[in-house]
Formats: sequence, structure tokens, C-alpha cells
Amino acid sequence: MGSGQVTSWQGKNITVAGLGVSGISAARALAGLGASVTVVDGGDSEGHRAKAAELAGLGVSVRLGDAETLPEGTGLVVTSPGWKPDSPLFRAAAEAGVDVVGDVEIAWLLRDSRPDRKAAPWLAVTGTNGKTTTTQMLASILRAAGLRTAAVGNIGTPIIDVVLGEEEYDVLAVELSSYQLHWAPSVRAHSAAVLNLAPDHLDWHGSMEAYAADKGRIYEGNTVACVYNVADAATERLVEEADVEEGCRAIGFTLGAPGPSMLGVVDGILVDRAFVENRQRNAQELAEVADVNPPAPHNIANALAAAALARAFGVPPRAVRDGLRDFRPDAHRVARVDEVDGVVYVDDSKATNTHAAEASLAAFEPVVWIAGGLAKGATFDELVQKSGKRLRGAVLIGADRALIAEALARHAPEVPVVDLDRTDTGAMLAAVREAARLAEPGDTVLLAPACASMDMFANYNERGDAFSDAVRELAAGSA
Repeated sequence: MGSGQVTSWQGKNITVAGLGVSGISAARALAGLGASVTVVDGGDSEGHRAKAAELAGLGVSVRLGDAETLPEGTGLVVTSPGWKPDSPLFRAAAEAGVDVVGDVEIAWLLRDSRPDRKAAPWLAVTGTNGKTTTTQMLASILRAAGLRTAAVGNIGTPIIDVVLGEEEYDVLAVELSSYQLHWAPSVRAHSAAVLNLAPDHLDWHGSMEAYAADKGRIYEGNTVACVYNVADAATERLVEEADVEEGCRAIGFTLGAPGPSMLGVVDGILVDRAFVENRQRNAQELAEVADVNPPAPHNIANALAAAALARAFGVPPRAVRDGLRDFRPDAHRVARVDEVDGVVYVDDSKATNTHAAEASLAAFEPVVWIAGGLAKGATFDELVQKSGKRLRGAVLIGADRALIAEALARHAPEVPVVDLDRTDTGAMLAAVREAARLAEPGDTVLLAPACASMDMFANYNERGDAFSDAVRELAAGSA
């Protein structure tokens, strides 16, 4: 289904898969444009029925308890991001010759539907880790330049609601997950970045190759810049393989000194050798490392990627500095909680995979590491090999903690390990107390679980809150 193929939604029979936030957004928007919309969802709880009743008032049909059968007469399926490509509903759609797209694709097709205003260009961000932070940094930089913008996509307000809403934007900072990119064949960004690539969501994509290919879709049709990570050769390969508009440039970012057509760091300064005259000789200072919050290596990389996208859009250097200074990261992302008896406690509950945990551990030394949870098929040998030398000790919690314990025994046998045989929520207080026992003044106790949280907590936010509460209880006890 290519861009521009849908000229009118009036009377088109559309099936929306999923009664979540993005599904409801798509259903409302398409019904408002005159489509005949049916939402299907396998659930049939009281909450599902309440949502169905609300949509029924807008003329949307909802079928609960059956997410596998394709409604008769369907001309297009709009999916929510998490639905797997091999879902029975999508197999039925393929057999019937019906396209399946996501809410991001619908938003892209609708962006020119307002005759009273020009469509806002998209600056797009994806990657295994750092997407949300980079997108929010980018929006902060764009606002500092006086541009009307919003951080949308995989975060915040559903992107369809933003595209069809009353507020007018000059440019959008768009976070896109691999799921969303899989279902968005027509999206053509002004400029885009792939921050990094590491194994994740392989149960959904089927293979690392398929996962990378979906991430790489973000570069298709870029008009100004494809931003890649110099330290991650896989991201540059995706740029090389992309079909872009003539004149679109490959722009690298690096924590080292940048070459021409790159952004990087020199003597504590973020510098641009891409969007300057005579880039073979010249560099433009953008900001200081100290302007990045927090100034951990992986977050400096995020800032450079955000700066590259903003500079591709013509933002002046001062706005990069001011935007980075104004930015405040979301909770549970390398957030300093407190200092107790000379030990700093840091909450990075958002580090739900090994790649994120490695980046977090690289920011501190020595570390007492609190880790564990649901491994999602991950292995921990490479993480421990790279980070073991930083560890003062480790405290393990959660369902798959034995996998981490075994990796520590193989690759860092000298590191003391406390294996808490608990998965109840109270285990976090015990973990913090054990970490405090292992730590010495000047150390960092770091919650960077390298695992998902759902074995013990509703989500990583709840896990991070439990850690912060435990640290506060520890501080109260030592006062």
C-alpha cells in the first residue's frame, strides 16, 4: 500500500486490530473520515466492554473475544504495534489479498488531509536503546530554535491524533519502534537516525536480520540526512542499503573526534563537522558535554544523534546547546536517587535488555549491580565479559537471575554475588540493603536489570519506584 493510494476513506471497510491506545486512536480517526470500522480484540473483560461501548457511540463496531477471524468485506487491516506478523488475523488477510498496515502508516497517509495547512516534516528516530531520550532531546532542541514541534510516535500522544489535531507544527520528532516500522511502508522522513542495533524482540521479528531490516526502513526515502552510529557498523550498513532521495547524506556520530560529515566530541565539546562550510577543515562547536543530562557516554551519543537531526533541519548551534540544557530525562533512566553514607544510588530500571545495561554500567565505576528479572531469551556472557571489571559486587533478583549468576561465575568469578531467591516485590528492599552492605564510599549502587520486569512488577516504572522507595528507607535508617 503506497503513499497516496488511498484518496478517500469514505465507505472503506477497515478492520482495526487491538483495542489499545493506538487502536482506539485509529478507529476514531478513520470513522471520523467516513470509513466503516470494525475493531477486533481477543479480550472480553469489563474494561474491554467499556471501551467498546464508547466506540459504538462513534459508529465503530467492536468484536470482542475473537482476534483471529477476518471480518467479511475487510478492505484494509490496521494493526496495533505489538501484534506479531504471523497472527492468524494477518494470515487470513494475506490469503484474502488485504493489506496490513500500522497506525504510523495511517498517520503518514493522513498528514496531507488538512487543506488549511502544510504537512509537518518528520525527523525520525529508532534503535534498540535510547529512542525515547533522543527523540525528547530532539524536540527540546527544536523548541529552543523557536519551532513548533512535539515528540510523537512510540511516545506521548498517538501520532494520528497529532496529525489530525488542531495544533499546527513546523516539524515533528518521531520515535519509531521496529514494530511500527514493520507496518509503515510509505513513511518517508526528512531525516532519520538508527542509534544502535542489538538483539531484541527476536521472538516477534523471527531473526536478527529481520529485526535489522525493519529498523532500516526508517532510512527509506530520506531527503536530507541518514544519521548513523560510527561505533555500530550495522547502522552504517543500513544507510548503505537504503534507497534515499538524491542528495541525501550519510551523517555519522561518534564519541571520539569526528571526521568530515560527522558529529563528535573534542576536549569535552560536542562539535559538528557535517553541517558547516568547508567541513574538511572546519568544525562548529555546539555544546559542552556538561550540558548533557546525565553526561553518561551513551547519553552523549543520544545528544549527538539528536543534534545531527536538528542540524539537518537547519537549527542553529545555540539552539542545540539551549535545548540540551533544557532537557530533563524521564524517570528510571540513569536517574540519581540519593547518596547514602558516601554511596550513590542510581535507578536505570529502563535498562530492560543487555545492551542498555552495558551502556549504563559503562557510566560508573566501581559498581554494585542490582540485576535480574525476565531474560526474554537473552544471554549475559558478553555483558559480563565487558562490564565485570567494573563490579564491586552483584545482587540478583527475579525469575531468570540464575542466568546472570552463571555468567558471572564464568567470566567474573572474583565478584561477590548475592542471589536473592525471591520474586516478591519486597525483594527490592532486601536487594538495596544487600547492595549497601557490599558497597564502599565512592561506589555506585546501580539498578540496571538487563531484564524485563513483569515477573515481579507491572512494568519497569513500578520496579524503579520500588528501588527509589527502598533507597529512601535506607537513607532514613542511616540518618
